[in-house]
Amino acid sequence: MWPTKEVTDLTTSPIIRADNERLEVPGVAALTHDWLAAIGEDPDREGLLKTPQRVARAWGFLTGGYQLTLGEAAGDAVFEAEGSEMVIVKDIEFYSMCEHHMLPFYGRAHIAYIPDGKILGLSKFARIVDLYARRLQVQERITTQVAEAVEELLAPKGVAVLLEGTHLCMAMRGVQKQNSSTTTSAMRGSFRDDPRTRGEFMSAVQQTFKNR
Repeated sequence: MWPTKEVTDLTTSPIIRADNERLEVPGVAALTHDWLAAIGEDPDREGLLKTPQRVARAWGFLTGGYQLTLGEAAGDAVFEAEGSEMVIVKDIEFYSMCEHHMLPFYGRAHIAYIPDGKILGLSKFARIVDLYARRLQVQERITTQVAEAVEELLAPKGVAVLLEGTHLCMAMRGVQKQNSSTTTSAMRGSFRDDPRTRGEFMSAVQQTFKNR
Protein backbone atom coordinates (compact mmCIF):
# COMPACT_ATOMS: atom_id res chain seq x y z
CA MET A 1 0.00 0.00 0.00
CA TRP A 2 1.23 3.50 -0.82
CA PRO A 3 1.52 6.13 1.93
CA THR A 4 -1.09 8.71 1.08
CA LYS A 5 -1.41 12.47 1.23
CA GLU A 6 -4.89 13.86 0.69
CA VAL A 7 -6.19 17.29 -0.14
CA THR A 8 -9.94 17.88 -0.07
CA ASP A 9 -12.42 20.59 -0.98
CA LEU A 10 -10.45 22.23 -3.76
CA THR A 11 -13.00 24.37 -5.54
CA THR A 12 -12.58 25.42 -9.12
CA SER A 13 -10.09 28.24 -9.56
CA PRO A 14 -10.52 30.74 -12.41
CA ILE A 15 -7.91 30.50 -15.15
CA ILE A 16 -9.24 33.48 -17.07
CA ARG A 17 -9.38 37.07 -15.87
CA ALA A 18 -12.92 38.21 -15.18
CA ASP A 19 -12.58 41.07 -17.67
CA ASN A 20 -15.78 41.30 -19.69
CA GLU A 21 -14.14 42.84 -22.75
CA ARG A 22 -11.56 40.08 -22.96
CA LEU A 23 -14.15 37.37 -22.42
CA GLU A 24 -16.64 38.37 -25.11
CA VAL A 25 -16.64 36.04 -28.13
CA PRO A 26 -16.86 37.93 -31.45
CA GLY A 27 -20.02 37.17 -33.42
CA VAL A 28 -21.93 35.50 -30.60
CA ALA A 29 -23.97 38.59 -29.73
CA ALA A 30 -25.36 38.93 -33.27
CA LEU A 31 -26.12 35.22 -33.44
CA THR A 32 -27.90 35.37 -30.08
CA HIS A 33 -30.05 38.27 -31.29
CA ASP A 34 -31.12 36.21 -34.31
CA TRP A 35 -31.69 33.10 -32.18
CA LEU A 36 -33.99 34.99 -29.81
CA ALA A 37 -36.08 36.07 -32.77
CA ALA A 38 -36.09 32.52 -34.17
CA ILE A 39 -37.64 31.05 -31.01
CA GLY A 40 -40.41 33.64 -31.06
CA GLU A 41 -39.00 36.23 -28.67
CA ASP A 42 -38.62 39.94 -29.23
CA PRO A 43 -34.87 40.60 -28.88
CA ASP A 44 -35.57 44.34 -28.73
CA ARG A 45 -37.81 44.28 -25.67
CA GLU A 46 -36.42 45.80 -22.48
CA GLY A 47 -35.51 42.59 -20.69
CA LEU A 48 -33.56 41.22 -23.66
CA LEU A 49 -31.82 44.32 -24.99
CA LYS A 50 -28.47 43.47 -23.38
CA THR A 51 -28.90 39.70 -23.44
CA PRO A 52 -26.86 39.11 -26.62
CA GLN A 53 -23.82 40.86 -25.13
CA ARG A 54 -24.23 39.05 -21.83
CA VAL A 55 -24.42 35.71 -23.63
CA ALA A 56 -21.29 36.55 -25.63
CA ARG A 57 -19.38 37.30 -22.43
CA ALA A 58 -20.74 34.22 -20.67
CA TRP A 59 -19.70 31.93 -23.52
CA GLY A 60 -16.28 33.55 -23.58
CA PHE A 61 -15.85 32.44 -19.98
CA LEU A 62 -17.49 29.03 -20.39
CA THR A 63 -15.27 28.15 -23.37
CA GLY A 64 -12.11 29.83 -22.15
CA GLY A 65 -10.26 26.52 -22.14
CA TYR A 66 -9.80 26.78 -25.89
CA GLN A 67 -7.60 29.84 -25.39
CA LEU A 68 -5.12 28.23 -22.97
CA THR A 69 -2.45 25.56 -23.10
CA LEU A 70 -1.49 22.96 -20.54
CA GLY A 71 1.77 24.80 -19.96
CA GLU A 72 -0.10 28.01 -19.14
CA ALA A 73 -2.43 26.17 -16.75
CA ALA A 74 0.46 24.50 -14.91
CA GLY A 75 2.67 27.57 -14.91
CA ASP A 76 5.97 27.11 -13.10
CA ALA A 77 4.52 24.80 -10.46
CA VAL A 78 6.25 21.53 -11.47
CA PHE A 79 8.91 20.79 -8.86
CA GLU A 80 11.64 18.20 -8.42
CA ALA A 81 10.94 16.13 -5.31
CA GLU A 82 11.87 12.88 -3.65
CA GLY A 83 9.41 10.36 -2.32
CA SER A 84 6.70 8.18 -3.79
CA GLU A 85 3.71 8.80 -1.54
CA MET A 86 0.33 8.72 -3.23
CA VAL A 87 -1.11 12.22 -3.56
CA ILE A 88 -4.90 12.55 -3.79
CA VAL A 89 -6.68 15.81 -4.60
CA LYS A 90 -10.41 15.42 -4.06
CA ASP A 91 -13.60 17.39 -4.64
CA ILE A 92 -12.43 19.70 -7.41
CA GLU A 93 -15.64 21.32 -8.62
CA PHE A 94 -16.07 21.60 -12.37
CA TYR A 95 -18.64 23.05 -14.75
CA SER A 96 -18.80 22.25 -18.45
CA MET A 97 -21.11 22.39 -21.46
CA CYS A 98 -22.35 19.23 -23.17
CA GLU A 99 -21.33 19.23 -26.82
CA HIS A 100 -24.50 17.39 -27.86
CA HIS A 101 -27.14 19.80 -26.53
CA MET A 102 -24.98 22.71 -25.31
CA LEU A 103 -26.51 22.36 -21.84
CA PRO A 104 -24.46 22.40 -18.63
CA PHE A 105 -23.08 19.46 -16.74
CA TYR A 106 -21.21 19.80 -13.49
CA GLY A 107 -19.72 17.80 -10.67
CA ARG A 108 -16.49 16.95 -8.88
CA ALA A 109 -13.15 15.59 -9.99
CA HIS A 110 -10.81 13.45 -7.90
CA ILE A 111 -7.18 13.03 -8.99
CA ALA A 112 -4.40 10.87 -7.60
CA TYR A 113 -0.83 10.25 -8.69
CA ILE A 114 2.30 8.53 -7.44
CA PRO A 115 5.32 10.79 -7.97
CA ASP A 116 8.48 9.68 -9.72
CA GLY A 117 10.79 12.59 -9.09
CA LYS A 118 8.34 15.44 -9.82
CA ILE A 119 5.31 16.92 -8.10
CA LEU A 120 2.78 19.58 -9.10
CA GLY A 121 1.50 22.50 -7.04
CA LEU A 122 -1.86 21.43 -5.66
CA SER A 123 -3.89 24.37 -6.98
CA LYS A 124 -2.78 23.50 -10.51
CA PHE A 125 -4.95 20.39 -10.52
CA ALA A 126 -8.03 22.61 -10.35
CA ARG A 127 -6.62 24.71 -13.18
CA ILE A 128 -6.03 21.62 -15.31
CA VAL A 129 -9.61 20.47 -14.74
CA ASP A 130 -10.84 23.93 -15.73
CA LEU A 131 -8.63 23.90 -18.83
CA TYR A 132 -10.53 20.94 -20.25
CA ALA A 133 -13.95 21.51 -18.65
CA ARG A 134 -14.35 25.02 -20.09
CA ARG A 135 -15.06 23.79 -23.60
CA LEU A 136 -17.83 21.93 -25.39
CA GLN A 137 -17.23 18.53 -23.89
CA VAL A 138 -18.31 15.07 -22.85
CA GLN A 139 -17.43 13.84 -19.37
CA GLU A 140 -15.51 10.85 -20.69
CA ARG A 141 -13.15 13.07 -22.66
CA ILE A 142 -12.46 15.43 -19.76
CA THR A 143 -11.53 12.43 -17.61
CA THR A 144 -9.06 11.12 -20.18
CA GLN A 145 -7.59 14.55 -20.94
CA VAL A 146 -6.92 15.30 -17.28
CA ALA A 147 -5.17 11.95 -16.82
CA GLU A 148 -3.07 12.50 -19.93
CA ALA A 149 -2.18 16.03 -18.80
CA VAL A 150 -0.87 14.82 -15.43
CA GLU A 151 1.12 12.12 -17.21
CA GLU A 152 2.61 14.66 -19.61
CA LEU A 153 3.60 17.09 -16.87
CA LEU A 154 4.96 14.69 -14.27
CA ALA A 155 5.65 11.28 -15.87
CA PRO A 156 4.52 9.70 -12.59
CA LYS A 157 4.41 6.04 -11.64
CA GLY A 158 0.64 6.16 -11.90
CA VAL A 159 -2.33 8.48 -12.38
CA ALA A 160 -5.99 8.04 -11.46
CA VAL A 161 -8.81 10.42 -12.35
CA LEU A 162 -12.46 10.00 -11.39
CA LEU A 163 -15.24 12.42 -12.32
CA GLU A 164 -18.80 12.36 -11.01
CA GLY A 165 -21.19 14.54 -12.95
CA THR A 166 -24.80 15.67 -13.20
CA HIS A 167 -25.99 16.34 -16.74
CA LEU A 168 -28.80 18.82 -17.28
CA CYS A 169 -29.47 17.38 -20.73
CA MET A 170 -30.84 14.36 -18.82
CA ALA A 171 -32.52 16.33 -16.04
CA MET A 172 -34.20 19.12 -18.03
CA ARG A 173 -35.15 17.29 -21.23
CA GLY A 174 -35.22 13.79 -22.71
CA VAL A 175 -35.63 11.20 -19.96
CA GLN A 176 -35.89 13.97 -17.29
CA LYS A 177 -34.12 12.00 -14.58
CA GLN A 178 -33.21 14.72 -12.12
CA ASN A 179 -31.35 12.52 -9.64
CA SER A 180 -29.14 10.59 -12.05
CA SER A 181 -25.37 10.96 -12.01
CA THR A 182 -22.52 9.73 -14.19
CA THR A 183 -19.12 8.47 -13.01
CA THR A 184 -16.12 8.14 -15.31
CA SER A 185 -12.56 7.10 -14.53
CA ALA A 186 -9.16 6.84 -16.16
CA MET A 187 -6.37 4.75 -14.67
CA ARG A 188 -2.75 4.85 -15.79
CA GLY A 189 0.39 3.04 -14.68
CA SER A 190 0.26 1.51 -11.21
CA PHE A 191 -3.40 2.44 -10.74
CA ARG A 192 -4.27 0.36 -13.78
CA ASP A 193 -1.85 -2.49 -13.10
CA ASP A 194 -2.01 -2.89 -9.31
CA PRO A 195 -5.44 -3.64 -7.80
CA ARG A 196 -4.24 -2.59 -4.33
CA THR A 197 -3.17 0.85 -5.52
CA ARG A 198 -6.41 1.30 -7.43
CA GLY A 199 -8.39 0.09 -4.43
CA GLU A 200 -6.71 2.57 -2.10
CA PHE A 201 -7.68 5.44 -4.38
CA MET A 202 -11.25 4.22 -4.80
CA SER A 203 -11.60 3.74 -1.05
CA ALA A 204 -10.49 7.32 -0.40
CA VAL A 205 -12.97 8.66 -2.96
CA GLN A 206 -15.82 6.53 -1.63
CA GLN A 207 -15.15 7.86 1.86
CA THR A 208 -15.70 11.33 0.45
CA PHE A 209 -19.08 10.21 -0.89
CA LYS A 210 -20.07 8.91 2.55
CA ASN A 211 -19.07 12.14 4.30
CA ARG A 212 -21.36 14.36 2.21
